[in-house]
Amino acid sequence: MSHYFDAAHRQHIETLRQRFTARSDWPTWLLLIGVYGGWFAIMLNSHWLGRGLSTVLLIPLLVLWLSVQHELLHGHPTPWIRFNKILGYAPFAVWYPYTLYRDSHLLHHRDEDLTVPGVDPESRYLTRGRWQGSSLFERSLHWLNKTVLGRFAIGAPLGLLALASEELQRLKNRERQAWLMWLTHGAFTLLMLWFIARYSVLPVWHYLLLISVPALSIAMIRSYYEHRPHAQPEQRTVLNEAGWPWRWLFLNLNFHLVHHDLPGLAWYDLPKVYRANREQWVARSGGFLVQGYGQLWREHGVSPIDSPEHPYH
Repeated sequence: MSHYFDAAHRQHIETLRQRFTARSDWPTWLLLIGVYGGWFAIMLNSHWLGRGLSTVLLIPLLVLWLSVQHELLHGHPTPWIRFNKILGYAPFAVWYPYTLYRDSHLLHHRDEDLTVPGVDPESRYLTRGRWQGSSLFERSLHWLNKTVLGRFAIGAPLGLLALASEELQRLKNRERQAWLMWLTHGAFTLLMLWFIARYSVLPVWHYLLLISVPALSIAMIRSYYEHRPHAQPEQRTVLNEAGWPWRWLFLNLNFHLVHHDLPGLAWYDLPKVYRANREQWVARSGGFLVQGYGQLWREHGVSPIDSPEHPYH
């Protein structure tokens, strides 16, 4: 990336990194305080808020928490991996242990492997052999998952089933790290669910099925078309000019190519870097530009955006 842009743009990026805001990372600290404080405030006041309003408030808060965890694993607000792990370990979103998310996502950042099934852990594509060996029912699910409505409806369940299959196999293989991770995550999750049952109006099943799963489904919209197969790695990652509600929920990860090229750049600087040199970013992406999530919904709400079978692998 450094050779693609002119010296002025590289200097602009470096200037942003040297500001007090970036060095202190106070916006990310505020986010952390806000999410933790908001979660406990909603829980402790849920008897007054009621089940419905508590649910409406918690779902976007959990989506935001997933985005905050993403910042933590990329070195914000501190450069210390273990400290960030402590900050991000709260199992508010329930299903994915922080360390599992961190390790698999960092593997995903090997851009030369983006979208390659079996190599990129976040690939949404299948190899030719896997696709040809799929049943009609499995193929139908994969085609449905290639629509926006399908991704929202079944993306989370499919992801959780794949997670369960992979992690159960690791546990069966007696992988020590997997056992330690899941026992620790399970203990914290049980503690959180006890707190919910003891101090809130929400039943545990309600939090699990009607709050955490819908939050994961909304997060799935962000990853719906973040990457595409392409011969050039830099042209596999999208630039999505989304509106402000989505940018806030996803902490500007809609400018996804900027994030992949500059993974250490904080969430609040991604729009500045993109807008300072928009034409060159769009050219670098090979025109892989989306005008917000509304465009995806209008064009691919019920129509698959591409094939589940990877064209090269």
